[in-house]
Amino acid sequence: MLQLARVYSSNMRKKHILATMAALVAFTAPAAANLSTDFNGVSGGGSSKLPAYLQCVTYARQATGINLKGDAWTWWDQAEGQYARGTAPRAGAVMAFRPYGKMQLGHVAAVNQVIDSRTVLLNHSNWSPINGRAGQVEENVEAKDVSPANDWSEVQVWYDPIHKLGGTRWPVTGFIYNKKAANSNSKAGNSNRTPEHGLTRSGANADPIGNIIAAYSRAS
Repeated sequence: MLQLARVYSSNMRKKHILATMAALVAFTAPAAANLSTDFNGVSGGGSSKLPAYLQCVTYARQATGINLKGDAWTWWDQAEGQYARGTAPRAGAVMAFRPYGKMQLGHVAAVNQVIDSRTVLLNHSNWSPINGRAGQVEENVEAKDVSPANDWSEVQVWYDPIHKLGGTRWPVTGFIYNKKAANSNSKAGNSNRTPEHGLTRSGANADPIGNIIAAYSRAS
């Protein structure tokens, strides 16, 4: 009988020790992390090297068929000689953003629909954090041209956390179209500019002698 009492007492002590340890662990365990998202900082997602979520470059390539790679800020220059470029939005084109603020790698988005001269709908990825998660796809979201000259050099873009256009005026380089460049030897966007020698491209092709005389007359 005495032996049974000792066993019982030993078991009770073990249970008491285990209960005490469990209470200490619960008391000293850190509280659950309070995750917060900086809704004022657009990630942009222009890197081709960051894994995990869907990058804007990956999505834009799949959505438009424009086969460019690398960080978003490099797309405009990469497109030179390969794809036509311009300042007017068209459905199926890529809107190329310049690096700005926290968006150090730039951004690319697919133009889904042109509403009017100041408004388009974009499909893009890794712009707004949705449910606290970056790298999410957004479809048919508004982007508005806010440039003084209506040349699409500055836009405001729908920002999901506030359910309206964001206040930042994002700089845009231009639009990359899914068609081959007209002249692979010329810089896109400069086809109507006068070269340093003073001859226009069309004039030089149509009447080279006349243009040389005209250029000489202007110089003298």
